[in-house]
Amino acid sequence: MTCAYLAAEGFTDQLEAELADHQVRISHRVGRLLVSEDAPVDAAWAAVVWSDATYLPVASIREAVTALKGLQRNWAVYAPLHTGRAKLIAEQLPHVSARPLALGTPAPAAPLGGWTLVSPNLVLAAARTSSPFPNGEPGFVEDRDGPPSRAYLKLWEAFVRLGRWPQPGDRCLDLGASPGGWTWTLARLGAEVIAVDKAPLDPAVAAMRGVTWREGSAYAIDPRETGPIDWLCSDVIAYPKRTYALVERWRTEGQVRNMVITVKFQGATDHEIVHAFRAIDGGRIFHLHHNKHELTFALLADDQVSENAER
Repeated sequence: MTCAYLAAEGFTDQLEAELADHQVRISHRVGRLLVSEDAPVDAAWAAVVWSDATYLPVASIREAVTALKGLQRNWAVYAPLHTGRAKLIAEQLPHVSARPLALGTPAPAAPLGGWTLVSPNLVLAAARTSSPFPNGEPGFVEDRDGPPSRAYLKLWEAFVRLGRWPQPGDRCLDLGASPGGWTWTLARLGAEVIAVDKAPLDPAVAAMRGVTWREGSAYAIDPRETGPIDWLCSDVIAYPKRTYALVERWRTEGQVRNMVITVKFQGATDHEIVHAFRAIDGGRIFHLHHNKHELTFALLADDQVSENAER
């Protein structure tokens, strides 16, 4: 089976190290696309995974178009090589609308394939990929006036990727909230938000309906004293091991249904802690398009129930 992993921009080294840790052998690479003949693995640093990819020998642009249309309709091209020829092929494939998403809008449901030119006459293509967005890069209708920073895009993208987000009236806890980008997102969705930080929120965010600021450390709050929490969110700057301890504390002591937590790396990537997060029952860890040198950990109530039932 041929699989291909498209690294998030700037993080090819992290993906390569992660695949090596999974004992996945790379047969060749096309730019940021790492190709392997081994079975697919869950790769956190991959923007998109092409499972069950196939090589298509093509003698012409028309033949390439015909071959791709024969596999499916919707395609996204990744073309670091033979760019001009790839563009000519892409122009003859059906147009795929990639309209920016408004807050609260789900991701496209139609499957999206990925393809590239390995050589002028050889296409590598997968009819289905792990992302509904071209090369794993979603577009959003950005609000450039409301949120105090662009960090809100990470939480928004995480919700879209998970296919779930807080509903009106849900009780949310935002740890390390200042200046309030994530709090803004949660409040815009209609949630009740307790924002915890030593620094105050941006005044406009603090004035939003349903927002309560609590002065203090994200690590000092006692999970047993908060009552039930529908969503625990945190984009706090901390070493990954401290973030892992925070997650485990809330998971075991708190009454939290869902979590979305940023795992930030300072210096070298700690692949061992990524394994620890991945080992949490029902947990997922992945790199978002809007992440930097960090990953996003998510734990959803339904996934925890499903995982426990399987056990």
